[in-house]
Amino acid sequence: MSSSPPPGWYSDPSFPLTERWWDGTAWTDHRRQPEQPVQPVFQPQPPPGRGAGRTKVVALAVVGAVLVAGAVTGGVLLLGKDGDGGQETRTATTSPTSDADGNDSPSPTKPATASPTGDPSVVVDDLNGITFPIPDGWEDGDRSGEEDAVLVTDGTFDCPGEGGVCRGGVVVSRTVTGSDETSPKTLAENDIEDAANDAFDRDVLDRQPYDGITGHEVVGSGSVAVAGRAGYYVRWRVTTGAGPGGYVQSLVFPSGRGSEAPVLVRFAVDAGDDGPPVGDIDEIVEGIRPVGDAGGDGDTGGGVGSSLGPS
Repeated sequence: MSSSPPPGWYSDPSFPLTERWWDGTAWTDHRRQPEQPVQPVFQPQPPPGRGAGRTKVVALAVVGAVLVAGAVTGGVLLLGKDGDGGQETRTATTSPTSDADGNDSPSPTKPATASPTGDPSVVVDDLNGITFPIPDGWEDGDRSGEEDAVLVTDGTFDCPGEGGVCRGGVVVSRTVTGSDETSPKTLAENDIEDAANDAFDRDVLDRQPYDGITGHEVVGSGSVAVAGRAGYYVRWRVTTGAGPGGYVQSLVFPSGRGSEAPVLVRFAVDAGDDGPPVGDIDEIVEGIRPVGDAGGDGDTGGGVGSSLGPS
């Protein structure tokens, strides 16, 4: 005659690396990460003095598996030392999983950053579902250290003002959040001053690489088709206390994905010899495509004066 195990935490038969509460008659929905290896409910313990060696091996294996599972679930993989002698980390992306009752649980996703594809001529913004062309003199901005950069000009130079190094051009792509405003025109007009300050006023160390902004002139604004969507842009010519100044542009258009949240693309280019031609801004805008149409076969490009898609 067999008896049911007493209530307690036991190894989950569906997920052996977790513990599940047994109420004495049935499993409940309560689970936890074990603090130490546990035995399944219906697995008898070996008699004293027998099987001790095998029990130890199994316990060590379970602990190792828990550590590996914890590292992947947490989303960070330690990869040894980086080039500066520090610990390099990388975000891991996992697929959706199902629990014992068949319910899907969400999985970690990569932050909104650009990622390369098999096509060396474009950079992909996976979150917003668009690709950016890479003009001559530009490169993928993913490893540049510039926040949310999708494109940067290759190489750096000494900033003309308060220390540091500067780049001739930077393009960043972001999703507009924290606001109920959806009008591309309003969002672009509200963003352009922040775009100018971020690019030519103070950096993250509160230095002024260009000795601050002394003035600006609106050199362009209007409706624009981007990836088949109706957007709006504002462009300023900025003058600075040191150096030749530059150009900034705020471009906003609805995403073609999900809730169609507004996408904000900022451009900043140095106006001197260290910067790219200002026409590169237009080239990049005209070359933005939905993911899957990187070659432009779907005729979903853009540019000022192009036919506007759905708003």
